[in-house]
Amino acid sequence: MLGFKSSFFSHMENNKVDSTREAKMVKSPFSESKIIERANLLRDNDLYFFFRAIEETEASTVTVKGKKQIMIGSNNYLGLTHHPVVKEAAIKAIEKYGTGCTGSRFLNGNLNIHEELDEKLADYLGHEKAIVFSTGMQANLGALSALCGPKDLMLFDSENHASIIDSSRLSLGTTFKYKHNDMSSLEELLESNVSRFNRVIIVADGVFSMTGDIMKLPEVVALAKKYGAYVYVDDAHGIGVMGAQGRGTMNHFELTKDVDFNMGTFSKSFASIGGVISGSKDAIDYVRHSARSFMFSASMPPAAVATVSACIDVVTSDDSILTNLWENVAMMRNGFKELGFYTYGSQTPIIPIFIGDDMKALQMTKFLEAHGVFCTPVLPPAVPKGEALIRTSYMASHNKADLATVLEVFAEAKKVFEIPSSIH
Repeated sequence: MLGFKSSFFSHMENNKVDSTREAKMVKSPFSESKIIERANLLRDNDLYFFFRAIEETEASTVTVKGKKQIMIGSNNYLGLTHHPVVKEAAIKAIEKYGTGCTGSRFLNGNLNIHEELDEKLADYLGHEKAIVFSTGMQANLGALSALCGPKDLMLFDSENHASIIDSSRLSLGTTFKYKHNDMSSLEELLESNVSRFNRVIIVADGVFSMTGDIMKLPEVVALAKKYGAYVYVDDAHGIGVMGAQGRGTMNHFELTKDVDFNMGTFSKSFASIGGVISGSKDAIDYVRHSARSFMFSASMPPAAVATVSACIDVVTSDDSILTNLWENVAMMRNGFKELGFYTYGSQTPIIPIFIGDDMKALQMTKFLEAHGVFCTPVLPPAVPKGEALIRTSYMASHNKADLATVLEVFAEAKKVFEIPSSIH
C-alpha cells in the first residue's frame, strides 16, 4: 500500500513538472509552415492559381473576376453539367425527396433511387453488383481498407491517385508500389510476395489523372491470373469516356469480366458527386457491410443521384456526345503536336503540356488567364521534380472556334516562354 502511495505521488509530481513545462511552451504558429510561406509568396507575386472563385459557368466557359474565359481545366468531359435533361432530373429529385438524406445508407439514408442507381450502374459497367458512395475518395478509402486486411497485400502503381495512397495508410495490410506502368516491376513484386499473403490486390488508375496515360490492363490481368491476384481499377477518369458508350477502361480493353473491382466517380463525366464500386455480388455485399466510409457517411443527396442516372441515360442514347468529345481531343492533340509541345503521348481527354520549370509554369498560367484561357498548373510533388506541367482537358461541349483560340494563345505563349518540345 505504501508502495502504491509512493508511486502515485511520484506520478503526480511528474505531472506537475510536465504541466509547468507545457505552460512555458509557445504554440508554433501555422503561418511559419513552409506551405503557408509558399502560398503567401505566390499571392504576393500574383502567381497563386488555386481556389479561384468561378462566378458563372456555361457549356465550356467560366467567368472569373468578371472576365469570361475558355475552360480547359475541367473534368467535365461529357459537358453534361448544363444538359437540360440532367438539370431537370436533379430538380425533380429535390422536389420529391428534398435536398438531403440526413443519414447513411446503412441506416436511414437509403432511398429507392440509390438502389435503382446501384442496379443501373452494375448493368452499365457490366458487373454483377454495384454500390454508390458519397464521394469517389470515400469509395477508395472504404473499399480498399476493407478488402486489404492484416494478412493481405496491396500492389499499386507509383502514379496512382492520392485516394489510393491514403487507402493504403488506412488498410491493415501491407503495401508495395511498382514503377509506373512497368510490368516487369509488377511481376517482380508478385513473384517474390504472392506466397506470403492470403490475398494480393493489384490497384491502378484506369486513366492516370495528370498525364492521361492508360493503364496496361491486358498485361495486368495476365499477371493477376498467373499469380492468383485480384485486379482493382480506379476508373475515375475513364468512366463515361473510355469504352463503348463510356463504360470504362475495362470495357475499352474488353476485359470487364477479368476485373474484380472497378471504381468510378461521378464528379467528372457524370456532372455530380459520388463514387461507385462494382464487382461480384458477394464481394460488393462484403464491401457494403465493411467499408467504414460507406457505413458512417451520409448518403448521396437525391439531386446527385438523379443527376448520375440521367447522365447514364444521355450518354447511352446520344452517340454525338462521345463523338464530339473525341473530335475535340483529336483536334487539340494534333494542334499541340504541330505547335511543338510535349504532351506525354496522351490518348485521353487529359492532355498535359510539359513546361519543366515551376516558375515558368505559373507565369505561363498567368499569361493564358490574361488571354482568356482557364487552365491549371501542376507542380511537384504532384509531378516529379523538374516536370512541372499545365494540365489541360477537353469536353464534348467545347466548340471548335474556342479550341482554335486556345491553340492560338498557346502558340504565342510558347514563343514568349520558350517552352521545350521534349522532356529532355
